[in-house]
Amino acid sequence: MAGLDSNVIVRCLVQDDPGQSALASRFIERKLTVARPGFISLVVLVETCWVLRRLFSVDEEELVGTLQDMLNTAQFHFERRDVVMAAIGQRAVGRGRKAGFTDLLIAQLSKAARSTHKVTFDKAAARSAGMRLLTPLSE
Repeated sequence: MAGLDSNVIVRCLVQDDPGQSALASRFIERKLTVARPGFISLVVLVETCWVLRRLFSVDEEELVGTLQDMLNTAQFHFERRDVVMAAIGQRAVGRGRKAGFTDLLIAQLSKAARSTHKVTFDKAAARSAGMRLLTPLSE
């Protein structure tokens, strides 16, 4: 199994650099198989999301669609696939639609680790991802 870095995934997805994009696409299409998948760690996944959102202005809907496509690609093996899928699932319903995917992923990872609650200074994450806003009164 080959570990994939976020820059390889991003180059394949956005096709912004002719040389590197072609190499990344060829590697993913020709070298990765169901028997020898590419490993995508949570760190790489979050970094990929950050790059797509910040540098390529991918909106949240498109980002989640891309993540779903990647999850459906048999040549990719995700670290904590169950948690990634739970975060996407949480986003699809109710309050989670207003949260960013990475906030939902953080919340789901905390839940999987059996934490009693998640604290944040991010008001949107507190409202939408099931986290608690950290204030002087909540200490």
